[in-house]
Amino acid sequence: MEINRQTVRISGFSPQLLLAMNIGDLHEIDWQEVGEDYFALKEGDTRSYESTLVTENGDTLPILVKAHPVQIGSEERLQWLFQDITERKELDQLRDDLTSMIYHDLRSPLANVISSLDVLKAMLPMEDKPQLQSLFDIATRSTERIQRLTKSLLDITRLEAGRPITDQETVSPIDIGRKACLALVPVARNKEQDISITVSEDLPPVYVDGDMIERVLINLLQNAIKYTPPGGSIEIGAHLEEEEICMWVKDTGPGVDANAKEAIFDKFTRLHAEEGGPKGIGLGLAFCRLAVEGHGGRIWVDDNPEGGAIFSFTLPLANANLETVG
Repeated sequence: MEINRQTVRISGFSPQLLLAMNIGDLHEIDWQEVGEDYFALKEGDTRSYESTLVTENGDTLPILVKAHPVQIGSEERLQWLFQDITERKELDQLRDDLTSMIYHDLRSPLANVISSLDVLKAMLPMEDKPQLQSLFDIATRSTERIQRLTKSLLDITRLEAGRPITDQETVSPIDIGRKACLALVPVARNKEQDISITVSEDLPPVYVDGDMIERVLINLLQNAIKYTPPGGSIEIGAHLEEEEICMWVKDTGPGVDANAKEAIFDKFTRLHAEEGGPKGIGLGLAFCRLAVEGHGGRIWVDDNPEGGAIFSFTLPLANANLETVG
């Protein structure tokens, strides 16, 4: 019934044509968001979703749509706001291309470094040379960390594309915890931090991609080590919850702001990114979310009553999965 000049400008349609069109002629309506017959909007809700705007010359434009009811005099109307998000979409594509480039360009030189380290380990006697052994251990841990990063970059691409996780097996939660802890104990010791595991060996096994979930736990531990001050403590824990195992990493760091508890699991979002704080590209927690949800689980963060944060995630039990398959 009414349109503004900006709508005319971005759509290319004349005011006369626009006023003769249905809102669905301009863009594809997300009926799941607005509800059948606009039920959700008529209830007073404001709904938001991404769509594409159809222009007069047949081109399409990526837009963010916000729809909500408005009262004009005694009449109630639905207002639709379109925001051009072309620049944001292009930036997202550039980030994805960069991520893919980093993964592919790292694989070959990384493989060469790993094979060279294996040869050096076989050639050099290190038993009586602790300094040489220390340097070798540092190089090994660094290459293992790069390996985990490149695998996670590939997993992010696959999981975002909706590909299923196929390399699942029966794994013990205590084994996942021990392997993740072993990978980062030297780093924690350098910061004089204490890492403990409170995972019972009697917990039933989970049905997961063991390597992927180990990297989830390592990512959470790396964050805990990064933000926990020297002398702090970090705990890996797990317990049974009906048909799931809940695992967690508890730290004594600065915690997570209440307004950021959802956003931190998005790509390129960083914790405590203020000047002088720890740096990163904001993919670790995004990988964790995609990996956990890819297994049918959930991941979230709570406040630690003792100060700090508790990152928790759930995994499917092996027995429950086998019964479903059977």
